[in-house]
Amino acid sequence: MNELLLTVDVGNTETVLGLFRGREMVRHWRISTDVRKTPDELAHLLKHLLAEQGVESAVRGVIGSVVPALDPIITRAFRRAFGGEPRIINDPAILVENDGLLPIRLDVEEPHTVGADRMLNTLAASELYGVDTIAVDLGTATTFDCISGDGVFMGGVIAPGPRAGIEGLAYSASKLPFIDLVPPDIVIGRRTDDCLRSGCFFAIVDAIDGMVRRIKEEWGRPGAMVLATGGLAALIAPHCQTVDAVEPYLTLYGLAIADRILGDASID
Repeated sequence: MNELLLTVDVGNTETVLGLFRGREMVRHWRISTDVRKTPDELAHLLKHLLAEQGVESAVRGVIGSVVPALDPIITRAFRRAFGGEPRIINDPAILVENDGLLPIRLDVEEPHTVGADRMLNTLAASELYGVDTIAVDLGTATTFDCISGDGVFMGGVIAPGPRAGIEGLAYSASKLPFIDLVPPDIVIGRRTDDCLRSGCFFAIVDAIDGMVRRIKEEWGRPGAMVLATGGLAALIAPHCQTVDAVEPYLTLYGLAIADRILGDASID
């Protein structure tokens, strides 16, 4: 039986977990990112999630994080839950630029400022698809990553995430209610809630389409595949004209691929 691997993508708002058997992801979860949780609380949660899947034995772990304060907490939680030491990938730029262990390259001016999630998306997109790709990651921030077919990260765009505008509007305008991000039935609202729902949702959709068109024109690669990922990708991407495919768990695949490559390198 293939060894089980738990991949953990720690984001600012959500932490996404994926359980891999070999190269296949067999289960995934989303939990709130909370720096107040103790290692014991997280260990209990991890063991409970896997026990629901009938997994009682130890599993290996690989963690990618953009929240440095949580790195030691999750590491201790993993040790207590499964008894092993997880692999930490919080600065892939070092692995790429210095040791050359990951088969991607950073064609940017400040490679060490690039987030781990964007590097892992580059790794996953280049291995899974192998074509020029614009990866649109819809999370706390919306990132647009330009990835060549041979695994070169060529920069991109960082914009406010889908929920940022809704939360900012509700906070700044006292008479406007907070609304859920759901596809509206109409564009022209006749009630305040409908006006907000339409304005917020389609502003996000049109911003994605507009930014993708600008990127393609400047990058000079009009045929680049547009791949949507992140927790809100499945909700928003179907309404975008420019999105070609949706893979909500691209970063988790990147973690699994990185773990396999680094494991092979350590054996050699």
